[in-house]
Amino acid sequence: MVLYLIRRTGLALGILTLISLFTYVIFFVLSPDPAVLICGKTCTPERIDMIRGQLGLDQPFWVQYWEFIRGIFVGRTYGTGPGAIECAAPCLGFSFQTNESVTEMMISRLPVTATVAIGAAVLWLLAGICGGLLSAVKQGTWWDKSAMMVALAGISLPNYFVALILQYVLVVQLQILPFPSAVAFGDDPVLWFQSYLMPWMVLAFGYASMYARLVRANVLDTLDENFMRTARAKGLSTPLILTRHALRPSLTPVVTLFGMDFAGLLGGALITETVFGLNGVGKLAADSIAKNDQPVIMGVTLLAAFFVVFGNVIVDVLYTYLDPRVRVKTR
Repeated sequence: MVLYLIRRTGLALGILTLISLFTYVIFFVLSPDPAVLICGKTCTPERIDMIRGQLGLDQPFWVQYWEFIRGIFVGRTYGTGPGAIECAAPCLGFSFQTNESVTEMMISRLPVTATVAIGAAVLWLLAGICGGLLSAVKQGTWWDKSAMMVALAGISLPNYFVALILQYVLVVQLQILPFPSAVAFGDDPVLWFQSYLMPWMVLAFGYASMYARLVRANVLDTLDENFMRTARAKGLSTPLILTRHALRPSLTPVVTLFGMDFAGLLGGALITETVFGLNGVGKLAADSIAKNDQPVIMGVTLLAAFFVVFGNVIVDVLYTYLDPRVRVKTR
């Protein structure tokens, strides 16, 4: 198991290195000159050359890339002499628009994104797994048909449309919820819950719909297996058969999907955060794209890639506990 973890971690680091190289080429080689973006349209050539030297853009590409990677682990210094700027590890550069540290900008926004992702994940897991299991048990009934119709709507409707509908109904018309805002839990727990409830509902609606259809299909396949007939012949209760024998084997693909979805959300729920005006990582990415703030865009890209890649590693480890056949292959 230890060797398996070492191999998977090494592979994950290799993938992240390739992603960092690819994104660095896009944002700092193929994109407009960062020195020109920082300096502005009325800047002189001498000023542009000075900025290039301070950022190290006058160095060969591989030197620039090595300094970028090195800065993530040990930090780096921009420029020389009295005008040198220190950037502590993990250094992802400074914003072209605000001159703030990209790392600090993302860290300050991450709690909002994590709150949105965790709350939505709890809702969609409960709704998706329970809804899919009940639909499989009650196959062909009105419940099954209704649940699958709702699931189809959840998959088909875009997040921004559902968000706008919820805002109009719950905030404008019924006035039972406030407009979402990034309220800290310690300041007002009730307002915190009310502020994040709509973003949770919007994200959970789409994800729960996919999970319900997946769980339903997997449970229906499992119910036809020979070991299920054996369990019934032993006289086991129906709830025990469904939870221990039918649901558990059906959760293996759900774990894979959940690992990818949750890790992706930790990298920023761009549309949902933008619609509700929540200052999370997704909103930061949207604002940076609009302003062509290359260091921030690259920082958010690498953060999302980190969560997704290591989310896959965690899912692989969980597989070894959920499925004994996988455990044998990793030895």
